[in-house]
Amino acid sequence: MALNVLRRTSKFGRLLGFTSPAVKNNMRILSVGQPALSKKEVEVTFIKANGDEIKAKGKVGDSLLDVVVNNNLDLDGFGACEGTLTCSTCHLILSPENYNSLPNKPSEEELDMLDLAYDLCDTSRLGCQIILEDNLDGLKVKVPATVNDARS
Repeated sequence: MALNVLRRTSKFGRLLGFTSPAVKNNMRILSVGQPALSKKEVEVTFIKANGDEIKAKGKVGDSLLDVVVNNNLDLDGFGACEGTLTCSTCHLILSPENYNSLPNKPSEEELDMLDLAYDLCDTSRLGCQIILEDNLDGLKVKVPATVNDARS
């Protein structure tokens, strides 16, 4: 959301370029925030333990946890700590190809949380730590049958 600042037009303001045809009542609204840029969407498929597939879209820059939350996906207990890296409830299993294509490898903190996850394997990651990029369009991830909330 852009922060709007009211500026009085004056001789100094005109020198700085604060005047325009849109100036009204000697005031102008100047936006100093970043413009909302449209981001490309990528599709992700979450495969539940029973084989059901849930397709959802997320924007480049979102985490897989964001995709679950923003699309209100029915994944019990997923993301209990809201991405603060204090639980292992957003544990996902990737194919070896997808795991190796991720730009960032798991941090020590993520590995510590993964040690507490059920059904841990070599290609396990936490969804809150996987950030969507263009090349992840069509990504498929397995959701383990049970979650372990490391906070309890």
